[in-house]
Amino acid sequence: MGKNEESHPLFETRRAKGIFIHRIFSFSMFLGILFIWVYRVSYMPRKSSEDGKWVWVGMFLCELWFGLYWLMRLSLRWNPVFRQPFSHTLSQRYDDDKLPGVDIFVCTADPKIEPPMMVINTVLSVMAYDYPTHKLSVYLSDDGGSDITFYALLEASNFAKHWLPFCKKFNVEPRSPAAYFKSISSTAYSDDSINSKELVIIKKLYEDMESRIENAGKSGEVPEEIRSKNKRFSQWDSFSSRRDHDAIIQILLHGKDSSAKDIDGIVLPTLVYLSREKRPHVAHNFKAGAMNSLIRVSSIISNGKIILNVDCDMYSNNAQSLKEALCFLIDEEKGHEIAFVQTPQGFENLTKNDIYGGALRVIYEWEFPGMDGFGGPMYIGSGCFHKRDTLCGRKFNDQESLKHWNGEDINNDQSITKTSLHLLEEKSKALLSCTYENNTLWGKEMGLLYGCAVEDVITGLAIQCRGWKSVYYNPKRKAFLGVSPTTLPEALVQHKRWSEGGFQILLSKYSAAWCAYGLISPGLQITYCFYNLWVLNCLPTLYYSIFPSLCLLKGISLFPQMSSPWFIPYAYVTLGENTQCLLEFLWSEGTIKGYWNDLRMWLYKRTSSYLFALIDTIFKSLGFSSLDFVISAKVAEENVSQRYKKEIMEFGNSSPMLTLLATLALFNLFCLVGALFKGGLGMLMVLPLQVLLSVVLVLINLPLYEGLFLRKDKGRFPTSVVFKSMAVALSACVLSNVNVFTII
Repeated sequence: MGKNEESHPLFETRRAKGIFIHRIFSFSMFLGILFIWVYRVSYMPRKSSEDGKWVWVGMFLCELWFGLYWLMRLSLRWNPVFRQPFSHTLSQRYDDDKLPGVDIFVCTADPKIEPPMMVINTVLSVMAYDYPTHKLSVYLSDDGGSDITFYALLEASNFAKHWLPFCKKFNVEPRSPAAYFKSISSTAYSDDSINSKELVIIKKLYEDMESRIENAGKSGEVPEEIRSKNKRFSQWDSFSSRRDHDAIIQILLHGKDSSAKDIDGIVLPTLVYLSREKRPHVAHNFKAGAMNSLIRVSSIISNGKIILNVDCDMYSNNAQSLKEALCFLIDEEKGHEIAFVQTPQGFENLTKNDIYGGALRVIYEWEFPGMDGFGGPMYIGSGCFHKRDTLCGRKFNDQESLKHWNGEDINNDQSITKTSLHLLEEKSKALLSCTYENNTLWGKEMGLLYGCAVEDVITGLAIQCRGWKSVYYNPKRKAFLGVSPTTLPEALVQHKRWSEGGFQILLSKYSAAWCAYGLISPGLQITYCFYNLWVLNCLPTLYYSIFPSLCLLKGISLFPQMSSPWFIPYAYVTLGENTQCLLEFLWSEGTIKGYWNDLRMWLYKRTSSYLFALIDTIFKSLGFSSLDFVISAKVAEENVSQRYKKEIMEFGNSSPMLTLLATLALFNLFCLVGALFKGGLGMLMVLPLQVLLSVVLVLINLPLYEGLFLRKDKGRFPTSVVFKSMAVALSACVLSNVNVFTII
């Protein structure tokens, strides 16, 4: 290799085009926002006896917040960067023995919510990376302690002996068996070629395995003939419950075990099952605790210098993504500064118009590159490639970090026996004890940090505060694909957990607002605060959803007339903001209807998820409730799945969040109808912006009205919600006929 090739970087960084034009546009938008603020102050009713004075004050505070929050959002678009790795250069520069070892962590917690077949498809996909197999180790952490999940992994370890050679021979993508078989056409099986014959064989092996695992799942127990033949199941003899059991660890495959080879004689990746000790009286710290157990156990089994963690529903969709991530981490010039590489979460079950906005298109396509421009994206808990030492608390030191990778691991034995494997398992159990972390730095300065619902974000922030940078990499072929929520309640609960966790970070000792001052760039501070302050958007959004409609019903003007010059900034900011958001969404491969759905979810999250997240955070700070972790369902019922594919919104329960949304929707409808009944179309000329706002709120809530009154399927609103929401909405409208505005 020539000198020029050795000095060629392993990745490049490109600045976004059109930044100057965007900044000019943003400046004009800010001027419009300033004029709106000036209008609110200048035309505020001076006498307390004037109708709507305090409502006007509330409108000013809302618009003040929206403007300031818009400035924080602007930082995410100020200096976006895009990364491109050169994996071909990596392959030329590093042979297999010089590449670092990689430990891959897969976490699962409940076999009912996260079916074993889904889990092992993820495991098989990461075992089949285009990477030296003797450098790969895959660990499955099962917080449910399920023997059926272990049985599924045992079956997968045997199937891998056929699947990995098949993937390598035919360059299969994706390398999740279920996803691959689903992606190929039926004609591929009827072909008379060698490829088709091998395809039929491998699919038959997979279907047989699937049948055995699903039969065990349906019966609720592993077949007795299998348990009696395999001594590994003896560790479940003392199993009490998923919340009360001893530590369990099984090394199913080991890279240095001569018998752990595929059908072509190639060594298989190390494969380990573990379930940490659980006791009812000891806090287990949810996923963060599981991750820290994985870090410790893997350090004595394989000790890979790179750690990849994925959720059990996030299978590898790109066999090259591991090498591509390494381009950032081991680049000779910049790699020593980088702690982790975050890839976006992709979803395989999204509908064409993404009815629940689950793709998070704008966040992944526009906002994370903006964070990368200020020092790196946040760690989002899955699809992230870490350097082991940075996860273990090491601070950045420019000189120490410049050391080159040599690919050496701590376990240098040429071979390993079953006896030594057993001893290694017993040694590892001590690290899985529920009391191991007592009086240590685990969860405080080492590993993932505890005490927050979004332990991943707070951990990534702590790593960046120790001087490290991160990189955001969004490959054309998504690195990972998972499952997005298929019902409205699931989507709202997911966003409640995220927003609540973000607000907890803001109030914690790790807050980006003050504790990170001087440790990360000011731009990165602002972007973290943008996400941490999600919950506070509930108050101004609720206010804007209620009081303009009430004032419309009363005939009280809150906005300038169309003939007034003050109408111009409102019109400019409204059109400019929505046009920019629409263009960003379309450039992110969305659709116009998808943008409308995204806008609807934006409203629903702010008026329900964020509100309940704020209330829960206040209650928890007062000691009324404890930290909880909600696992999102990964499999939908058949009828729910069919409605989701047809993009019919799923309600189906009487949760407080859904009741609130239904009440707000009916309230806006009643106010608009009442106002038009009173003033007719003349209202459009007298109060144009208020009528427009009310019309938009009614149109955006059409799926709610259908779920309340028109639909007959099980996904509609329960009757109790219909009556409660109607009663509250009508009562609010009736009370508004009393001169409440002069009273307050």
